Amino acid sequence: MVSQEQRRRQLAREKFLRQQQRRTAARRKARVRNSVIASVLGVVLVGSLALYTTGTLKGDDDKENASAEASPSASASKAADPCDKAAAGKASTKTWKKEPAMSIDKSADYTMTLDTTCGEIDIALKTSAAPHTVNSFDFLAGKGFFDHSTCHRLTTSGIYVLQCGDPTGQGTGGPGYTIPDENLKDKSLKDNIYPAGTVAMANTGQADSGGSQFFLVYQDSELPPSYTPFGTISDAGMKVLKKIAAAGESTGAGDGVPNATVVIDKATVAKS
Repeated sequence: MVSQEQRRRQLAREKFLRQQQRRTAARRKARVRNSVIASVLGVVLVGSLALYTTGTLKGDDDKENASAEASPSASASKAADPCDKAAAGKASTKTWKKEPAMSIDKSADYTMTLDTTCGEIDIALKTSAAPHTVNSFDFLAGKGFFDHSTCHRLTTSGIYVLQCGDPTGQGTGGPGYTIPDENLKDKSLKDNIYPAGTVAMANTGQADSGGSQFFLVYQDSELPPSYTPFGTISDAGMKVLKKIAAAGESTGAGDGVPNATVVIDKATVAKS
């Protein structure tokens, strides 16, 4: 017999998948519209890749990104912001046409540090299992791509993740290129559960569609194994992540903008 909790999770996943389908259709219409405009004006339009999580997250990534389109609700009660003021600076607008050449040592250990307004989040990267992903993050962090960007989505029902990596802060931004899916059979993923502490790529719901958006799991979350798991958050980083989650999200419905002002002041990838 299906328990009430299992049924609730199933309904949440189905809701996110429906949202993903609507967003995919909207993006397809937008691409067609833009191509027509470009042909008429004789202008080449270079658009950002919209990343979402799917599953319960999407988007990117997919949880549905993992990518948020939520806006604050007037009726939602907003918790106190536990985070500090962001450092001065603007998010990047730069994009690249293709994935960067492999420059990391695939056999070495790398860490990523997110110096956020809410505290420091250290992540041990799975270099050998997800070399394209780690190499891309090393490249983007070195270019300051993540600096001054906002973590734009928090889910608190069905799946439990914080989504970041979009300089636009809207869930539609990316680096201009995509990277292949990797490590989808990671031993940590059992029974379609992304365990707390996992860092994984958001995507559009299609294979090999990841860009720069990623999500941090603060509580075990049931998702299809479609999102590249490429890092593990430290114990200290988990405390920061849970503080962000405890402040809730803007809609009060379980999926929206974090009430905490989560800005990545500086992202750094370093060889251990």
